[in-house]
Amino acid sequence: MREASLHAYIVPTGDCHGSEYLSPHFQLLAHLSGFTGSAGTLVVTQSGAALFTDGRYFLQAEAQLQGTGIDLIRMIDPGAPDLCGYLFAALTPPAAIGADARMMDAATALRLHEKLSEKGFVFRPTGDIAAATWPDRPPLPNAPARLLREEYAGKSAAEKLAQLRAAMLQAGACAHVLTALDDIAWLYNLRGQDIPHNPLVLCYTIVEAQRAYLFIDTAKLTDEIKQALAALGLTLLPYEDIYARVSRYAGQKVLLDPARVNYALYLALREHAAAIIPASNPVTLQKAVKNERERINMRRAHVLDGVALTTFIYWLKTRVGRVPVSERLAAAKLWELRRCGGALSESFGTIAAYGPHAAIVHYAATEESDAALAPSGFLLLDSGGQYPLGTTDVTRTIALGPVTARERRHFTLVLMGMLRLSAAIFPKGVAGSMLDAIARAPLWSEGLDYNHGTGHGIGSYLCVHEPPIRVNYRMHNTAAIESGMVFSVEPGVYFEGQYGIRIENQVLVRPNAHEGFLEMETLTLAPIDQSAVEPDMMSDHDIALFNAYHERVYDALNRHLPADVRAFLFDATRPLVRGKRHPV
Repeated sequence: MREASLHAYIVPTGDCHGSEYLSPHFQLLAHLSGFTGSAGTLVVTQSGAALFTDGRYFLQAEAQLQGTGIDLIRMIDPGAPDLCGYLFAALTPPAAIGADARMMDAATALRLHEKLSEKGFVFRPTGDIAAATWPDRPPLPNAPARLLREEYAGKSAAEKLAQLRAAMLQAGACAHVLTALDDIAWLYNLRGQDIPHNPLVLCYTIVEAQRAYLFIDTAKLTDEIKQALAALGLTLLPYEDIYARVSRYAGQKVLLDPARVNYALYLALREHAAAIIPASNPVTLQKAVKNERERINMRRAHVLDGVALTTFIYWLKTRVGRVPVSERLAAAKLWELRRCGGALSESFGTIAAYGPHAAIVHYAATEESDAALAPSGFLLLDSGGQYPLGTTDVTRTIALGPVTARERRHFTLVLMGMLRLSAAIFPKGVAGSMLDAIARAPLWSEGLDYNHGTGHGIGSYLCVHEPPIRVNYRMHNTAAIESGMVFSVEPGVYFEGQYGIRIENQVLVRPNAHEGFLEMETLTLAPIDQSAVEPDMMSDHDIALFNAYHERVYDALNRHLPADVRAFLFDATRPLVRGKRHPV
């Protein structure tokens, strides 16, 4: 930093594509700080450092930053500074603040530049100056790519390109630059293994009216894939060549999404292009609205996933207290069952959090923290699978023994919020943030809340967190929920040092019988632990929703289960009755 005349340097969690999960090559923030969460920003000054992260990672970051000298900034805490506020307090203008322009999206960088300039600071995009701290940095990933057959994609890549080019023409663009890996994967029906948990290939693309360019390490591509891409009019170029390629658009109008293109590319285009047309990637919305084949496939994926999860819950309930089971063993067993059911990978690292660990929203068990499960308390299990048919994400909080009245009350409040939002009917045009209060209302009524969103979009054999949908009142998100979108419903409540509870289902948006209104079909098929429910807290409508859901679960799964698991599921889904509790 001194050699570059920088007074501060910003290291976001990310890669050149804005990915949530990172290949080892891009895990610079973890290398520098020890923090391994999927959302954080490290700021290093000449005299100190701070890590900014959100409510999902407060407890994890506190533990991982111990002894580093790095301050933890809890982003939503009252009085906590934002990134610029921290820099204004730590530095004096005209101090220079740097960041690797490839690792920051253009929208974020432009806002940062504006705010810093207003106070007399200098924002200086740089290269990766922190690379010098990492001599044994892992190389870029080089896993083989594969084509997704149309029976899974539901639409050919040629159709998708035509749809995109129509949107480009309407916007008046000669070219469209795409760097978001899930958008590119969906557009070309291309999948890979370069990103943990997400079936993506490291690449960029530029689409023109007649041709397109894919910037990729061609060693990942078979002859069959090369031929299929060539038939689409694609020219294959080296991965890093995109930064030079954009200089060819002098005098032309280029469409890009500043929130999903890195700042280095944005600056290069701003220098050469006649105009940048800033707009959401057309592909992002096209991808979020699942076609009919994708919807059918996702329903089938949830049957496979429900069989695996139900079998796991039976396995867990019949072993804890009888044979040794730990958090990591439980996660490994669940993955084994999913893999046998056709999953190609987990959709994210399984959260198997027992007792106090469940209060850490995105807890990840390590060899040192791996807790033994006992016949008491809760196991919070948040997990999912990547199937060629679709992507799953489900959370169940499982009672391993008797629960207290307080635990039962909190479990039931979370359950009611999940059921009520899943059953909501709402007009077209509503954004996810406008629905959030439905899920939180039971907890709010008792002065409780949680520091994460209630829902996120989910891809079809793509990313488990997919824009544009976010169900979170704290986030400014105006994207309207549309028929065909899939998102999660996952309220929770957490008590540090005690326990955490979260219940999550995936839902598919569909038209309601009332014209102009939408409703949701629940896709997730797995029992919810009735032994932790207090039925006397629930309204007749809540109980009817709960029983109808469990009836669907049994009807969908029973014929796929062996006799012992089927008998367990029959008991686990029997109707809930007020005044009568289900035994553990």
